[in-house]
Amino acid sequence: MTQRIKVADLPEFDATPYLDSEVTIAAYLTDILEANNPALLAAALGDIARARGMSEIAKASGLTREALYKALRPDAQPRFDTISRVCAALGVRLVAQAVHA
Repeated sequence: MTQRIKVADLPEFDATPYLDSEVTIAAYLTDILEANNPALLAAALGDIARARGMSEIAKASGLTREALYKALRPDAQPRFDTISRVCAALGVRLVAQAVHA
């Protein structure tokens, strides 16, 4: 008989080890943007910033580490200016695409 595992007992998934190239990061952000959820976008940018080094991204974006952590926590709703600055520091840009193309 197989042992059943409760979902609550599973470890939380951490995407940061897989975000090791610009192509992977762009694909990750594209998938997140399709969800159309600002809190999820903030959390994904937080994942990417942690993968790259939070201190480095904070410095490059002109934000303090504390402000960056606060803005990119999973339940945050950061301003567009913050998202834009973090994206620039990460070396990515958000691109508009027609929905019905």
